[in-house]
Amino acid sequence: MTIDDNRRSREALLARVRTALRRDGPDDAARAAGRAAAQAYLAAHRSGPRPALSGDIAGRFLRRATDMSSSVERIATFDEAPSAVLRYLKTVDALPAAGVCWPEFAAQGWAGAGLDVESRPTVGHDALGITGCFCAIAETGTLVLVSGAQTPTATFLLPETHVAIVRTDRIVPAMEDAFALLRAEGALPRGVSLVSGPSRTGDIEQTTVLGAHGPRRLHILLVGQ
Repeated sequence: MTIDDNRRSREALLARVRTALRRDGPDDAARAAGRAAAQAYLAAHRSGPRPALSGDIAGRFLRRATDMSSSVERIATFDEAPSAVLRYLKTVDALPAAGVCWPEFAAQGWAGAGLDVESRPTVGHDALGITGCFCAIAETGTLVLVSGAQTPTATFLLPETHVAIVRTDRIVPAMEDAFALLRAEGALPRGVSLVSGPSRTGDIEQTTVLGAHGPRRLHILLVGQ
């Protein structure tokens, strides 16, 4: 099922619910009132205690990401991303220089760097997935990724290697700031994924195994100073 098919199915389901409730269509006024009430509630209630983060939050993010078994590299511009990805792939044995990327990176010049990267949904056998992220959290070294037609979640869930391109100006201090940014920049997406390092499990004899439920590797390219 494609993303568009999923959206149509969702709208059809909601239409049946509205019919059963004898409502002809979405009540925009009620939605606006509910959103305003939620925002007022959040504004009136202070968040709980959290550690103060000051200084270089980009450096803090990279340190925490490394703690979570991600590998990291800082680059100055997006134009450096293809060569940086190739450099990383050369450090991983037997990993092909091919994969998929989000549409926003389609014209990044992958072929010129010797990479075969396509802007398309992954079909399950791709070894490499290249994405951006909505924002990143300095306190925990976490990537925040949202679902959508231009940001398919399969790109960072199915391939064994995930390369995330992160803008320095999209790093926030803590999780509370990430969700505040989500609310401030529009309607909440259907899905929000918080990614802290490669997939892992410790279920068997309390031994950590990477790649149990998703990517075996996460490499972060931090763009900007």
